[in-house]
Amino acid sequence: MSEQATKSRAAIYKVSALYFYPIKSCGGIELSDAVIDARGMQYDRNWMFVDEAGNFLTQREHARMALIRPSFTRGFLLLKAPQMSEHKIALTQTGLSKSVVVWRSTCEALDQGDEVAEWISEFLGFNARLVRIANDFIRPVHPQFARRPEDQVGFADAFPFLLISQASLDDLNSRLTEKLPMNRFRPNIVIQGCPAYAEDTWDLIQIGALALDAVKPCLRCQVTTTNQDTAERAPEPLKTLATYRKTETGHVMFGQNLVHHSPGTIRVGDSLSVIKRK
Repeated sequence: MSEQATKSRAAIYKVSALYFYPIKSCGGIELSDAVIDARGMQYDRNWMFVDEAGNFLTQREHARMALIRPSFTRGFLLLKAPQMSEHKIALTQTGLSKSVVVWRSTCEALDQGDEVAEWISEFLGFNARLVRIANDFIRPVHPQFARRPEDQVGFADAFPFLLISQASLDDLNSRLTEKLPMNRFRPNIVIQGCPAYAEDTWDLIQIGALALDAVKPCLRCQVTTTNQDTAERAPEPLKTLATYRKTETGHVMFGQNLVHHSPGTIRVGDSLSVIKRK
């Protein structure tokens, strides 16, 4: 295919949905447009629940976290969960400084106080606390995958963005008895118009005016088997993905992790251009 034809075809790729997840491993929020800061989408994985030792908590071990639904209202982060009263936290950079661990990263964070700690401990059934990443703390992207020294991320597992094409989910659903929604895979950016798994071939893309590198396939875990509305678990989609999306390491991949070049804005309806393929 000629360069001109490639660009023409890429122009039909569009952003069809945007999501961010204020608290790591809790419910997401859909956006029509997203402000992008140094860490990724503004407020994406800025907060995180930790145990008494400061180690991060996720749906992998605690499926009920899927039922916690954060939202924003008039300068507050609002938490909702079944059979719990709503709880509000002021959007201020205040709280006792606390070192916390997410995977191999030790991060400086601000403890959000005893009231929300009691709220989440009651819901989960064990002692936990909520922390917010400190504004002046920089958590670098792993140097094996970073493209620039300044690449950084918040409390997300490792990268600022996860992108999945709608066609990839449609292909997976064609192989399943029961179709799954996109929220099983917790993407930030959903793309329509490209072939299934086309995102596997992208190296450098541009969405609107924002340039992003596709640095690593997303290796999927049991979070994908958790119904985000009920917290119930079942074998799919990992069982089916393992039949055709398994890597040499034995993991299954679905979606691409991205690192952005600069702050900016992306919107639903923006075109995606493939600047460089792998």
